[in-house]
Amino acid sequence: MVKYGLDYTRCRWILPLLLGIGVIFGIIALAGWGWLESQTLPYVLQASLWQICRRGDQGGAWSCESLMGYAWGRAAAATYLVGFLLLVICFALAIIAFAIDTLRFNFIRGIGGLLFVAAVFSIMGLVIYPVKFSSEIEMTGINMFSWAYGFGWTTAIMEICLGFFFCCLPNYEDQILGNVKPTYFYSSP
Repeated sequence: MVKYGLDYTRCRWILPLLLGIGVIFGIIALAGWGWLESQTLPYVLQASLWQICRRGDQGGAWSCESLMGYAWGRAAAATYLVGFLLLVICFALAIIAFAIDTLRFNFIRGIGGLLFVAAVFSIMGLVIYPVKFSSEIEMTGINMFSWAYGFGWTTAIMEICLGFFFCCLPNYEDQILGNVKPTYFYSSP
């Protein structure tokens, strides 16, 4: 990618591909059951972004309760969902931006700014959830925030990193498009 620039056809789609991976991670975080789980026996607690399920110590049936009954549950779900929707919009815009033969660098910088806004919303949801969950819901035993919660944080980190990359990319427009004569540091004696 550095040698050929974004005009090189195979490297051109790396950024939209990374955004697509971020979308997949976001879907896993939204649909996953592993936001909070019991870490040790007896496994009596399991929660997602949407609901919490408990079972008795004797291993009975799981009883589930929606987290949408709590104001913080709605706030965490809404802010994370808004961040995810902004990520999907950025993914669509990146595909459009990189499909055009001449790259629109101001358009790419706008995608970067929108990714930062998406990261802010995602992080708000990812912070509201554990703070309010641990303070308002009674938990027994040792519990841990698990794999789906980790996918949520991975999505937020990808939004921040790709936001920096999309914002900084227009600064190197001439180098990327090949409009600059290469500078050689070696000169023969």
